[in-house]
Amino acid sequence: MAIILTHSNEITADIDINYNRKFVYLISAVVALGGILFGFDLVIISGTVPFFTEYFGLNEASTGWAVGCINLGAAIGALVAGKLSAAIGRKKVLLFCAFLFAVTGVATGWAGDFTWFILARLASGVAVGIAALVCPMYIAEVAPAPMRGRLVSFYQLAIVSGLLLAYLSNYLLLNTGINNWRWMFSSQTVPAMLFFVGLFFIPESPRWLVKKGNRSAAKQVLSKIGGNEYGESETQNIQNSFLTEVKESLKDLFKMDVRHIVFIGAMVAIFSQAGGQNSIFSYAPVIFQQAGVATEAAFLQSVIIGLVNFVFTFFAIYFIDKIGRRKLLLYGSILLCFDALALACCFYAEASGLLILVFVLGFIGIYAATLGPVTWVILSEIFPNRIRSNSMALATLCLWIANFFTTASFPVLKAEFGLFGTFAIHAGICFVYFLFVKKNIPETKGKSLEEIETQLIKKYI
Repeated sequence: MAIILTHSNEITADIDINYNRKFVYLISAVVALGGILFGFDLVIISGTVPFFTEYFGLNEASTGWAVGCINLGAAIGALVAGKLSAAIGRKKVLLFCAFLFAVTGVATGWAGDFTWFILARLASGVAVGIAALVCPMYIAEVAPAPMRGRLVSFYQLAIVSGLLLAYLSNYLLLNTGINNWRWMFSSQTVPAMLFFVGLFFIPESPRWLVKKGNRSAAKQVLSKIGGNEYGESETQNIQNSFLTEVKESLKDLFKMDVRHIVFIGAMVAIFSQAGGQNSIFSYAPVIFQQAGVATEAAFLQSVIIGLVNFVFTFFAIYFIDKIGRRKLLLYGSILLCFDALALACCFYAEASGLLILVFVLGFIGIYAATLGPVTWVILSEIFPNRIRSNSMALATLCLWIANFFTTASFPVLKAEFGLFGTFAIHAGICFVYFLFVKKNIPETKGKSLEEIETQLIKKYI
């Protein structure tokens, strides 16, 4: 799973600025820990599935619920994070988020019964949803314009780094005894506490400070980033932006001229989670073990999945403004379709574990280089300015719900149709997405937001 949120900012005065890059990178690195925890918490469960299912005596449906329920918590977190961060500030919300990550890691790992396990995972999902929304928003609001795109984009690397660390943690803790799965969940407390402590050394978002009338504090933060002249200019720009803000309403999403765009955004979010990557991310060791790979080797191969995901993310960051969003979605969806078909055939023919590993790594590499990062860039660009916030919130909600259903359904699909049938279904979904992109999504590379809005409205009216 991949998430990049963008946030518009004001035009800074044309002045020669010597940015305090060390300070900007430091605060961005602290907040990026939230992205690491986001990725870590989502997939740490992959290594624990065989152990907690046996401990709690779960069937396929209960196993799917245990793995997928975190996404419902994330949906709740995403819904409340925006209003909460607007009310009490980005920093306080992130402090709560870090505390929640630390507590729920231990609570999940040492749950005495299945009910408490689920409650802890749901609460952990709330932290994931908050981090997914507030962390990149904070970075975008603090980073100077020349550095913002890079820093917000590299937040994606923090997420995939979290995935890699989760797989590595599972591998290292595999042979720690009967409570190995408990220690796997609890391991997220270490980066969570680092995140919590680090947040005390970062400032509040200057944009939020200006909105709350604390202009002097905002100027102080911005001056530390770019000097006094930059601080004064940027503070004034931010203050001016609030004079022209228009209050959004949910009913605006259903107006004749924009509802088709909202529908496209919702479908992009849903398809981005339904292609099969969640089955691999959340159940990698289970998939490899069913393919005949020994337990320890299966966990090591999961680490390789995280590494491939990390490396191929750089491809998307480098090529997204060269190849274009639409082409990457088209190439990605059709290649994922062929790869999923190849996996289905491998499982049907009971192919070797090495061949299955090759196609699994290919699937993750394709996703990391195309659909993963590109999805959120597309979503940040296609929505008209006047409905962007609510449209992004709706798309995020659709994404988390789709993530829940695809993750929770995997054990049931595997039991009913086998891994052959499961990946054949994923191949079909990827092909439908290819057709959807080809018909509905224009190229947005190199176009202003206003040009994109005009193009989409004209296309469907």
